[in-house]
Amino acid sequence: MSSRQYFGFFLALLLILPVSLFAYDVGILLDQFITYEEYDVTTDNLDKLQFTGTIIPWYTRPLGQIADMYLSAAVSAEYRYQNWTIIPELLQTEVQIRFDNNSMLAVGRTQYADPLGFVANGLFDGVQYTMDIGNGFLSAGLLYTGLLYKRNANITMTEQDLYYYRMELDYSDFSNSYFAPRRFLTLVNYDIPGLAEYIKFNTALIAQFDLTEGGNFNSQYLIAKAAMPFQSFVFELGTCIELIQNNNNFQISFAGEAGISWYLPTPIHDRLMLSGNFTAGTLNDSVTAFVPITTVPQGYILKAKLSGLSVLLLEYSARLQEQLSINLSSSYFVLSDKGTYQGFPFGREAFFLGNEVYGQLTWSPVADMQLRLGAGAFLPMLGNADPNSAVLWRVELNVLFALL
Repeated sequence: MSSRQYFGFFLALLLILPVSLFAYDVGILLDQFITYEEYDVTTDNLDKLQFTGTIIPWYTRPLGQIADMYLSAAVSAEYRYQNWTIIPELLQTEVQIRFDNNSMLAVGRTQYADPLGFVANGLFDGVQYTMDIGNGFLSAGLLYTGLLYKRNANITMTEQDLYYYRMELDYSDFSNSYFAPRRFLTLVNYDIPGLAEYIKFNTALIAQFDLTEGGNFNSQYLIAKAAMPFQSFVFELGTCIELIQNNNNFQISFAGEAGISWYLPTPIHDRLMLSGNFTAGTLNDSVTAFVPITTVPQGYILKAKLSGLSVLLLEYSARLQEQLSINLSSSYFVLSDKGTYQGFPFGREAFFLGNEVYGQLTWSPVADMQLRLGAGAFLPMLGNADPNSAVLWRVELNVLFALL
């Protein structure tokens, strides 16, 4: 299929669904996102203002008594680096089939998140089968990434992946500039909602196979996470062991998370959370930096890749009124080694990158509208890796409308 045929398919899907399927459950969302940021006053050509406007039609309907179908797509107008780009995308689109033995099969473009949330998290094409086995849920899946839009799939496992991720969308070379790297995933999950009555336990085994041209970066992940509530607190602890095969070199890496949440005894619904995500750096030929399948951004401003990096987060969230809520956070970033992390700030004199502060106000005046205003800054002077680097700051506004 040529690039024009791909574009025509996506555009036809967006136009047909809201019109011809109006007899069923149909909706349209408008998502507008604008940001202004500055971090390097010496770079004159940096586009500080960015805008993304997205229209998202969706459609859902039952298929008899045992199945449901859900379709969604998007067309975005994106302004970046003083250029406009139109981006079509097929979003979550799946059929869920229920069986008599309390099991379910999901087929299509479906959502998956590992127990830790930062190994593989997002949309994937494929199948997932989930079965109730009495004391928990056992699920297995076969997933593929090569038909996803690369910027939302966010797969940057290798230098080659990162190169194609940064390439701007070019309709004259659509197949090479639109799609995510080709990765094939097999996975097994086991979720126990009430281990020993109090502990929620989740574990997963994921195998990732590199199908990119000339690629040879395969990896496997053994993941486990436990969460235990105690009075007004929730304690969480998770770990991951990664095995890597890179050009016939076999290596191992590690990652983990720990956190405690306190639901405060106040008249409003508020929570104070302290958590940390930790990853190994490159130590020797056998122990290397942790490499997730999908890049889940760490921090609201820095948006760092969790590879060769650890993050400590203190966050307060509160619902002040039914329509109004706030979120305040402070994140501190620490390098696991001086060579793996490639983001801002760029100096590598020591291991402490600096601190990020961020605040967000969310207002929903009516059920079909939400406004989110956020602002924050990353402060390199509070670390010693590159303390003389300029401050990175950002202001952002997101407006979401439901038209139908």
